[in-house]
Amino acid sequence: MPKQYVLSLDQGTTSSRAILFDKQGGIVAKAQKEYGQIYPQAGWVEHDPMEILYSQMNALEMVLASIEGRVPLKDIACIGVTNQRETTILWDRATGRPVYNAIVWQCRRTADLCEQLKARGLADLVQRKTGLVVDAYFSGTKIKWILDNVPAARELAEQDRLLFGTVETWLIWNFTGGKSHVTDYSNACRTMLFDVDKLCWDKELCGLLGVPMNILPKPVPSGDFHGEVAPGMIGLHELAGLPITGAVGDQPAALFGQACFQAGQAKNTYGTGCFLLMNTGGKRVRSANNLLTGPAWGIGGEVEYAIEGSAFNAGSVIQWLRDEVKLIDSAPRCDELAASVPDANGVYLVPAFTGLGAPYWDMYARGAMVGLTRGAGRAHIARAVIECIPFQLCDLLEAMQADAGIRFSELRVDGGASVSDIMMQIQADFSQAKVNRPKVVETTALGAAYMAGLVAGVWKDKAEIESNRQVDRVFTPQMPVEERDKLYAGWKKAVERSRDWAK
Repeated sequence: MPKQYVLSLDQGTTSSRAILFDKQGGIVAKAQKEYGQIYPQAGWVEHDPMEILYSQMNALEMVLASIEGRVPLKDIACIGVTNQRETTILWDRATGRPVYNAIVWQCRRTADLCEQLKARGLADLVQRKTGLVVDAYFSGTKIKWILDNVPAARELAEQDRLLFGTVETWLIWNFTGGKSHVTDYSNACRTMLFDVDKLCWDKELCGLLGVPMNILPKPVPSGDFHGEVAPGMIGLHELAGLPITGAVGDQPAALFGQACFQAGQAKNTYGTGCFLLMNTGGKRVRSANNLLTGPAWGIGGEVEYAIEGSAFNAGSVIQWLRDEVKLIDSAPRCDELAASVPDANGVYLVPAFTGLGAPYWDMYARGAMVGLTRGAGRAHIARAVIECIPFQLCDLLEAMQADAGIRFSELRVDGGASVSDIMMQIQADFSQAKVNRPKVVETTALGAAYMAGLVAGVWKDKAEIESNRQVDRVFTPQMPVEERDKLYAGWKKAVERSRDWAK
């Protein structure tokens, strides 16, 4: 019998998860380990790469312990890896030690460098070759910052000992005992160094940013053999020899996990940020509305592209309300407070804590709360927090519909915050479209599992994968269009108040 199970490693911005899926796409076991966030100064965000690695290994160990006696390890076919994209790690190939903390995708430290690149007239070149806008979000300027500010990094590069990777590259390199230094197309295309049409590193762009090409990993299809677990992995020795056959960035992974295999199908993931992706098939659509385009995945010789809009802060806003403001003691409490009032009483929160993503791309925007009156209370602020996430998605939908020339009648959703019924109903009301939530909302991890399992033969084709998808609930618009339009106009006004604040 073919092997029936796939392990998925889901390395996210605030936690690392490991999930074992069965052939029906069901969750057999899962574990999660949160890890530290480092904020050296305003607008800077870092992670400890070793903590990323150990938290991922620890989550995997917990899954293995939980399935002992239930699932024979010999029935696990392969591993799929999915990851927070753009987060940048440089390390010494000889010692395996990072030369600096991981600079996280949210980090704004290279905003001024990006402004210099724009002033040099390079924005069109970058957009044409990479499908990206020039922004501190992407890996290229982060690499340059480390090379310019960490003397050991430049020295190691000159000795051909320095390696760069986004998080999936870092994990695969470690899990294979340093034998595999690769990145998949969906992660490579987020570096601002990758030609998305030719599917290779671009010498001109690397030269402009001063990035030595010898530090870059080999770009490979997402569904491919990426190496196997090395013997001697502490706590994971029983997985030695298990192949890693899938690696894909978190948002394309969710698109795959939602079975959005046809051009025109779209999904939104409510994670730390908010990420709307639409499959555009075998060709890249060039955006006229500041959205991003590039490979969603590659499997064998087939590459499919996506158009994407992202808001930097979504689930992280609820985390902020809990951990920094301490207005709530748990995420569900935010829902309870928001549901206790009919509206936000005119209060709007613009969560531009790390700038604004698409379609604004304002690196200097900062968070703002407007519309406060003496009658605004705790519940209204919680409601404004819940509402700011669907509002951001409406901005993305508006831009994507203009690029694609279609209006979405349905949106597939997933991610941690999608379990919130009140948020999903508000999303349906604000977007005036049906919101379709699957039973398994862990679609990022599921997409990586499907990708890996497709290569390993667990699933024979995409049609078999699509047949696994089960709907939990469909939310339909209830709000009158006139009321929605009035609220959305207020949101647009609030966004303008937050822009260029730090410039």
